[in-house]
Amino acid sequence: MIIIDSHLDLAWNALQWNRDLRRSAHTLRSLEHHIPGKGRAQGTVALPELAQGRVALSFATLLARATGNAVPYLDYPSPEQAYGIAKGQLAYYRALEHEGHVRIVEDRAGLDAHWERWQRWDEGGPSLGEGRPPLGFVIAAEGLDFVLDPGQLEDWWQSGLRVAGLTHYGPGRYAGGTGTELGLTELGAPLLAEMERLGMVLDLTHCSDQAFWEAMERFGGPVLASHNNCRALVAHQRQFSDDQLRALIARNGVAGVACDCWMLDPLWSEDRAAAHQVTLAALADHVDHICQLAGTSHHAALGSDLDGGFGREQSPRDLDTIADLQALAGILAGRGYAAGDIANVMHGNWLRLLRTAWPAGRGG
Repeated sequence: MIIIDSHLDLAWNALQWNRDLRRSAHTLRSLEHHIPGKGRAQGTVALPELAQGRVALSFATLLARATGNAVPYLDYPSPEQAYGIAKGQLAYYRALEHEGHVRIVEDRAGLDAHWERWQRWDEGGPSLGEGRPPLGFVIAAEGLDFVLDPGQLEDWWQSGLRVAGLTHYGPGRYAGGTGTELGLTELGAPLLAEMERLGMVLDLTHCSDQAFWEAMERFGGPVLASHNNCRALVAHQRQFSDDQLRALIARNGVAGVACDCWMLDPLWSEDRAAAHQVTLAALADHVDHICQLAGTSHHAALGSDLDGGFGREQSPRDLDTIADLQALAGILAGRGYAAGDIANVMHGNWLRLLRTAWPAGRGG
């Protein structure tokens, strides 16, 4: 089944982690065996595995924070430095597009053409000798610290940015993030107004509770949660409460469930990983929780966050690479989900949300 994944930090992996994503994940692991550090020699995502797993469309992120200098290759002392890093990440995606590896999707016409080509290939193209289409990327931002001021957001829109989260971990320039009790900053409200004017989709992932509710009140455009699990199953502020999920559902939003083990199972921890192993069945638990809250399959999807600073050591044990996300379809079928509902989770809900956010005839 074709997949849409709403959160992959691909450029960050390529540039800040120095991974040539044209090579397979297995090759990249072998090249990193001598490099110490979390996630090294454990990677799960590269372009070959995206193709193998039929991940036809990904939300490919820009990620650079400007609130300090705590985490190497993620935090920068100034917005100007973060701006430069994010521009470089965007340039990497454009270089992949120039070489024919990917297609950057920016509008309804491009989305429909890309999806039609993938469907045609998936339904018989290989047997007819038709080559696989390029992978599709929607450019997204995990936090907007790199946007110098709200008025500059239009430049990023013209460059291809279509989905944006306000913040990440800690206090952001526009809103409080995970681990804070901060709402929108003085810059946050005008930024949201500019996002709405441009037609940019708001990603509520990583918002503090206060920032979540303030953003929902002020922003009238389309909303989503690109990689967010359920607080009812894992009691941590990083997850959304049932009230937050219901508010997202009421706005016709979609939540993509993530594969990070600590977000899937409250009993998992790094020091107990061998004793308490998590499987993709836990991912299905979070999908099912969202579906039960909604009373429909129209609001749960995939936002794997694979290689978002971790690898196999912090992924479900039955997932070797991102291609193994295909197994989720069988797990859901085993729980009684109908084929149409499974298709909604695997790709249909993201497809519907983007088509709604990008009206026919509106250009990039």
